[in-house]
Amino acid sequence: MKQTRKKGNGRLQKAHIRLQVNGEQVEVAFAPHKTLLEVLREDLGLTGTKHGCELGECGCCAVLVDGKPVLSCLALGLAVEGHEVTTVEGMAQGTELHPLQQTFAELGAAQCGYCTPGILLTAKVLIEKVPRPSRDEIKEALAGNLCRCTGYIKIYEAVELAAARMAGEPGEPAKESIYGWE
Repeated sequence: MKQTRKKGNGRLQKAHIRLQVNGEQVEVAFAPHKTLLEVLREDLGLTGTKHGCELGECGCCAVLVDGKPVLSCLALGLAVEGHEVTTVEGMAQGTELHPLQQTFAELGAAQCGYCTPGILLTAKVLIEKVPRPSRDEIKEALAGNLCRCTGYIKIYEAVELAAARMAGEPGEPAKESIYGWE
């Protein structure tokens, strides 16, 4: 980390770090007290990552750091120097949506969409570890991601369908009603 410009009282005003964001090397300067969430949104212009509770309780700010979900509201920007960060903007390949993004759109798994970026990235890690997760594995993996709109069923179905497609299967999501019987 390169430090620059000290204020008159000797406190550090800006920190410069290098990291990889969505597959590209970047250098960014920011106030050293900023969270990763603030650096991504305010300094790098990646607004797909959302401000939620800012207490680490809702999961809507989840990003991947070296392939693992991290709540960006709880991580300092300085902590990611030299690491690889993936945001929701980094999921698509050019104009082609990631299968999770595609199934969320197809099945209406996002209503207001505020929680969706964190859920998509968390589900991506799950499918990479467990290519065909069960409904219970999906529920457990997404337990830290809160959604106030959908009731979760469409989200689970979208993850199931994306996993099937990524495994090369035609797959259909499991049928389940919001009451658990159908």
